[in-house]
Amino acid sequence: MNIKIFQKQLKTNQTNAEQTLWYYLRNRHLGNYKFRKQVIIDSYIVDFVCFEKKLIVECDGGQHNDMEKKALDEVRTQNLVSKGYRILRFWNHDILEKTEDVLNNIYKELQK
Repeated sequence: MNIKIFQKQLKTNQTNAEQTLWYYLRNRHLGNYKFRKQVIIDSYIVDFVCFEKKLIVECDGGQHNDMEKKALDEVRTQNLVSKGYRILRFWNHDILEKTEDVLNNIYKELQK
């Protein structure tokens, strides 16, 4: 599948956790930092990115517990870090149940 088509699908079919986090990240709601959603960086589509701070925020569901997926996530993380990005990963259930804690962690990382 073409990555641009897949990106568009991800933008329109967000998980509940992605929708929740986007509500707080969009329109500079968090510390006046601009975030974009479902952005292509290299050959990856990241959930959210603040280019100003080179910070990527990923929302992980249960599929990320799979050993094969964990290995792929690690390669992805290493590649993005090698390009100067910092990556924060949060479990979907934490985004939904501990939203304030997640937002505080993101804000602290933005201050670095």
